[in-house]
Amino acid sequence: MSDIEQADRPGRFSVAHRTVDGVRVVTVQGEIDHDVKNVFSNALLPEDGTAQASRIVVDLSGVTFMDSSGINVFVTAHQAVTSTDGWLRIAAAQNPVLHVLQLVGIDAVITCHPTLEQALNP
Repeated sequence: MSDIEQADRPGRFSVAHRTVDGVRVVTVQGEIDHDVKNVFSNALLPEDGTAQASRIVVDLSGVTFMDSSGINVFVTAHQAVTSTDGWLRIAAAQNPVLHVLQLVGIDAVITCHPTLEQALNP
């Protein structure tokens, strides 16, 4: 994995991204909240001028908490990639995080897969 970024709270949040068969895989660990939303958003949609991926899988297997800040990042990223005929998928969300995604209906807009491998399959 490359491009590991951490917010101001080392040990509580980290994000890494890599490319697998043309798909940007973003692996997140820790808690997604207001304090890390910009780092999370930049991991999905880089602002540094690098090419934006049109196909993204976000691996949430290491995420223990997510609030509305994470939901907002997902909605923005989904809108950005679908406008370029791409897609965004969520993989391996733990039950508490999956419950939040289901409560607000994100799972009806962004496909949620039980594993990273399933999310990477066409």
